[in-house]
Amino acid sequence: TPETASSQAFIPLMQELAAAYQAFSLYDAEGLRKSGSDLTPSQARVIFTVGGTDGMTCKAIGDVTLITKGTLTGVVDRLEEKGLVERWSVEGDGRKTIVALTRRGERIYQREFPKHVEFLKAKFDGLGAGDRKKATQLLEKIRKLF
Repeated sequence: TPETASSQAFIPLMQELAAAYQAFSLYDAEGLRKSGSDLTPSQARVIFTVGGTDGMTCKAIGDVTLITKGTLTGVVDRLEEKGLVERWSVEGDGRKTIVALTRRGERIYQREFPKHVEFLKAKFDGLGAGDRKKATQLLEKIRKLF
């Protein structure tokens, strides 16, 4: 019955987890808007992931950013149109594509990544080291359940 389903003990945890993710996502996007970087949150995640590397496969980028393959292709297309990334096929395996920052992309990364880290740090500093560690462990435990 619906009453039984909504009275399950895990519902408040599920709601808080979803609300925390939504609040973080909105704040993250606000930081990118304020920076004037003209990057969407997904584009920024790709730039921040690939930055400081010699390039990464789309699979590796997807594993880190959690952006699905179909969505990632569109994000990389847009970044390529902006002149921030370039891609090439791996020799001997045409299915494997490497994505790397262009010089312009590297400049954006060098400027925006530290700024965005500071923007997020301001909020996360509101938690002590012990709380951050506990929260990380609990979230990892929840993730592994699924």
